[in-house]
Amino acid sequence: MNSNNYIDWFRASSPYINDYRGKTFVVYLPGEAISHDNFSTIIQDLALLNSLGVRLVIVHGARPQIDERLGPGNNTWQDEFGARVTDLQTLPAVLQAIGETRFYVESALSMGLPNSPMHGADISVLSGNFVVGMPRGVINGVDFQLSGKVRKIASKNLTLALDSDAMVVVSPLGFSLTGEIFNIPATEVASEIAIALAADKLITFINEDGLLDLNGDLIRQLAVSDCQDLINSGAITEEDAVSALRCAFRVCRKGVARAQIVSYCESGALLEELFTLDGRGTLVHSDRYEFVRPATIDDVGGILSLIEPLEAQGILVRRSRELLEREIDQFFVLELDGSIVGCAGLYGFSDSDFAELACVATHPDYQSRGFARRLLVDLEHQARKLGYRKLFVLTTQTAHWFMEQGFKPADISELPSQKQLAYNYQRKSKIFIKTLQY
Repeated sequence: MNSNNYIDWFRASSPYINDYRGKTFVVYLPGEAISHDNFSTIIQDLALLNSLGVRLVIVHGARPQIDERLGPGNNTWQDEFGARVTDLQTLPAVLQAIGETRFYVESALSMGLPNSPMHGADISVLSGNFVVGMPRGVINGVDFQLSGKVRKIASKNLTLALDSDAMVVVSPLGFSLTGEIFNIPATEVASEIAIALAADKLITFINEDGLLDLNGDLIRQLAVSDCQDLINSGAITEEDAVSALRCAFRVCRKGVARAQIVSYCESGALLEELFTLDGRGTLVHSDRYEFVRPATIDDVGGILSLIEPLEAQGILVRRSRELLEREIDQFFVLELDGSIVGCAGLYGFSDSDFAELACVATHPDYQSRGFARRLLVDLEHQARKLGYRKLFVLTTQTAHWFMEQGFKPADISELPSQKQLAYNYQRKSKIFIKTLQY
């Protein structure tokens, strides 16, 4: 990355930095990620998030580490949560593998050698028995013995730890009220912690770039309402990806706004997912990821950045900041994860049942994603709510697009009288009208 690209990226990331400060992220690090060559850069990225004021709970897995301890023949996973049968004979090896993995994660977070990315991080790391466990029980005739499930999360103690500016590391273990220790799937622990804390994000690391469709293409965004269909379709086949999708689905249904799935194999995947508009992995969201809303005075700068390039090309009529501020109540913006990527104006005429669609613009990086169409549909809905029956637009270079959206060529004489008087004959804009369906 050259210096100019770095500066542009850093400036573009500032809204995310401001937004994430004080937010709570629960991060699931599988044992495969911890043993991967890229683990050190993941730790550096987590340290960076901590330095930016993000409250972090890291739940680590230890599946390959346990497999190595138990040896061949003892690594069969028995149920949909990835739980294995743990008995009194295997429990010591399970505890040893989990304990060593936790210490390894904590030691990596504590590193601060001069001339290293972690120098000066001075991270405070806390661990503890934040998970109350209970037996998994007998499922389909299989007694899971000391394999457990989450009974309760000690959310108050977790919150106190986070309030002390510490990064919390949680192992996939639960402790019962009778003093028993249960081996609990780390994905389950991470999900239940995210729900109990009403976390802002659950971040899950997997082997792939994110969720991949049947063509091997990355699924960048997925509404929680679409998760079950994707699960049922069988398109996601990798075990860790299926588990990540199920966890994302569960937490988003339980109040967590975002669940993000990223690769532990690619250096910087976490930062790119969190600090760029398109991201690097898969985002599962419980709310609308992109939505149209009325513009406010705070949106003027964002709207200007969209329309000024088009004004320079003669596609749009020039609007000064002062004019835009006066007319901001006539504008709507399309917001994508906190950033304005589209805008349009809707102007009514008191002497007719016409409304004018004006200043339609979308960010050049997103012009192939149907955002202009999305804006048009929403503004048509607004026009109908206000009682207008026809929508017209004046354009010099986008006639075909409007015709594809159902607009018909029209003559100036068909416009409201106010617009006829204001028509710019030098610009020679073409006129299109669409009758709105009620």
